[in-house]
Amino acid sequence: MKPGGGDGPHVFANNLETPALRDEDRHHLTRSLRLRPGDTFTVSDGEGSWRVCRLGSGTQGAAEPNGEVVYVEAPRPKLTVGFALIKGGRPELVVQKLTELGVDAIVPFTAEHSVVRWDADRATRHIERLRRVAREAAMQSRQVRIPEIGEVAEFADLAAGPGAVRADITGNPPSLDHPTVLIGPEGGWSDAERRQLPAIRLSSSVLRSETAAITAAALLTALRDGVTGKP
Repeated sequence: MKPGGGDGPHVFANNLETPALRDEDRHHLTRSLRLRPGDTFTVSDGEGSWRVCRLGSGTQGAAEPNGEVVYVEAPRPKLTVGFALIKGGRPELVVQKLTELGVDAIVPFTAEHSVVRWDADRATRHIERLRRVAREAAMQSRQVRIPEIGEVAEFADLAAGPGAVRADITGNPPSLDHPTVLIGPEGGWSDAERRQLPAIRLSSSVLRSETAAITAAALLTALRDGVTGKP
C-alpha cells in the first residue's frame, strides 16, 4: 500500500515523531521538485508507518508533522527473489525494479555455474550500493517499506528455506505456495541444483537473468495483490 494513495513527494526518515531529512532528500524536495515552505509531502520510516508532513520555513527545510502516523500491515506472504550474481550494472536494475514492484526481500547469491563472484570487499561495496538503490526506488514508487537486501548467499542456504523454488522453463506455473524464487546464473543450473529444488516456469521463452527476476517479481506480486487470478 502506498501512503495516501497519492503520487506526491515521498521520503524516508528514521523517526516519524521528529522526522529529520537527509541532506540529499531535502535537496531533492527543494531543488529537484521545487517544494516551498508549507508544501506537503509524505514521510515513511521504511518499516510500514508513514505520515503527512509539510516543509518548514526555516533555512534547514525541516519536515514538520502535519498528520497522524498511519501503519500499514505487511502483505502476506512475504515475497523473496534471489538472483545469481550478474555482470555490470544489472544487479542495480534488478533491485530497482523488484523494489518498485513490492518484493519484500532481495538476495544475491552464487551458484555452481556462476561466472560472476564478488570477494569480501567488493561484496560489501556492492551490497551498500544495492541498498541505496532500493531506498531510492522505494521513494520513487511511494513504498512504506524498504525491501531487505541480503548479503551474498550460497544457493544451498536459500534453497533450504521454506517455499523456495527455482525458475526453469520446464517448471510449473508460479504460485504463492512458493513465495521464494531463485533465478539461476547465465551458465544455467547444475544437475545437483536441479535435483535440490522444484521449478516454476516464468515464460515460454528463455529469459536473461535480470528479465527473469523482474518477471518473477511481477507475477508473484500480481498474484498476492489480486491483480490477476490464480493460474
